[in-house]
Amino acid sequence: MATNPSAIKGREQTDDLRRLPKSLETAGHIENFDARQHACDVHWMRLALGLARKGWGRTSPNPMVGAVLVKAGKLIGKGWHKRAGQPHAEIEALCDAESKGISPEGSMLYVTLEPCSTHGRTPPCTDAIIAAGIKRVVMATVDPNPRHSGRGIDLLRHASIEVITGCLAHSAERLNESWNHWILHRTPWVIVKAAMTLDGKIATVNGESKWITGPLARAYSMRIRRGVDAVLVGINTVLADNPSLTPRHPDGTILPPASRLPKRVVLDTHARTPLSARLVSDDFRDSTLIVVGENAPHRRVESLSRQVTVWSAPLQNGRIDLHWLLNRLGEEEITSVLVEGGGEVNASFLANKLAHRVVFLYAPRILGGRDAPKSVAGLGAGNWHEVLKLTAVKWRRIGPDLLLSARLAY
Repeated sequence: MATNPSAIKGREQTDDLRRLPKSLETAGHIENFDARQHACDVHWMRLALGLARKGWGRTSPNPMVGAVLVKAGKLIGKGWHKRAGQPHAEIEALCDAESKGISPEGSMLYVTLEPCSTHGRTPPCTDAIIAAGIKRVVMATVDPNPRHSGRGIDLLRHASIEVITGCLAHSAERLNESWNHWILHRTPWVIVKAAMTLDGKIATVNGESKWITGPLARAYSMRIRRGVDAVLVGINTVLADNPSLTPRHPDGTILPPASRLPKRVVLDTHARTPLSARLVSDDFRDSTLIVVGENAPHRRVESLSRQVTVWSAPLQNGRIDLHWLLNRLGEEEITSVLVEGGGEVNASFLANKLAHRVVFLYAPRILGGRDAPKSVAGLGAGNWHEVLKLTAVKWRRIGPDLLLSARLAY
C-alpha cells in the first residue's frame, strides 16, 4: 500500500504499532502481522472516526458511523451516516467514489462499525460491499446486537473478502457508548451533569446559580445537550430557574440540527409545573414530557396535557419510579438521557445505580454555606463501602474551569 505511515506522527504511531489488534491475537495471526499495514489501517480508521463524529446529535436511534474507501493507497470515497432512514456510511462512501467516476472494485473499506446484514430502514450494506468488488474490509467494532453480531463479517468472508476487526475499537466504542448500551439493555445511557464551585455547590443559599462556570464550559455543556436524546430535570429546577433545556448558542439561537431537539423531561410528582413555564409554553413544547405521579391532581394533569405530553408513572417511596421511567423511555427509542437536575435528582440516579457517566464542571470559586444547594444531595453513603467509585477518569481544562468525565464503577 502506497500510503506513507509517517502521516501518523510521533508517539501515537509508536503506541499504535505496539498495540496489536485483539482480532489478530485471537486469530493466531501474530506471525503474519504487518506493522506497516497496521499503521496504514490506523491512519484511515482515524479518518473514518472523524467522519462518524459528524453525526453527533443527528443519527439516533442509529449509531454514528463513518467510512472511507482506499485504492492503491489513495482515498477514493468517504461518507458518514447522517440520519436514521438515510444511507449508511458505507453506501455514502461508495456513492462518493462513483460520483468521481472511480470504480470501488479492488479497494479497501474502513468502517467504524460492522456493516449491517439485514433489511431495516435501508437495505443491507453487506450486499452493496460484495457487489462493489471490495477486497478488504477493516472495521473498528463488531455490531453489539446479539441478533446481528458477526453476521456481516461471516457474509463478507464467505464472499472471499478479507475482514479485519478491532482497529481503534476503544475510540469507536466510546463514540457510540449510549447506542451500544441501548441496543443491549433497551434502556437509555444516563449521564449526570453538574456545574459547581470547587466546594461542590450549585447555587447560593438564596438560589442564585447564574453563572457558575465560564462561557467555554457552558458551550461545552450545550454540545453535550445537542448529542443526547433527552434532557431531564426535577420540578424544583423548573420552579427556580424556568429553564428552556434547549441546546443553543450564547445568543439563544438553537444549535443545529434544529429539526431534532432532545426531549425535555421533567420529574413532577404532583403536577406543579406552571402553564407559563418555558417548557410548556415555548415554540418547542412538542418536545416536552412531564412525568407525574399516578396520584397527581387530575385537573392539573389535564391542563398540562393540553400543552405538552404527560406520562403518569408509578411511585417508589413517594417519588417517580426511575426504573419504570427509563424502561418506558427506552421503548420510545430514547438511547441517552442527560440529567441536569438539582442535588436530589442527581442523587436519585446515582444512589439507585442508574447513571453510567458523570460530567462535572468545576469553577475556580468557593461558595461555602452549610445550606447552599449541593450538586449531589440525598442521604449519601453510610460507610466507605457504599461510596460510589469512578473509572476511566479524565480531567480537562476548559478555559478557567475544570471538567471531570468518568464512568460509574458499580
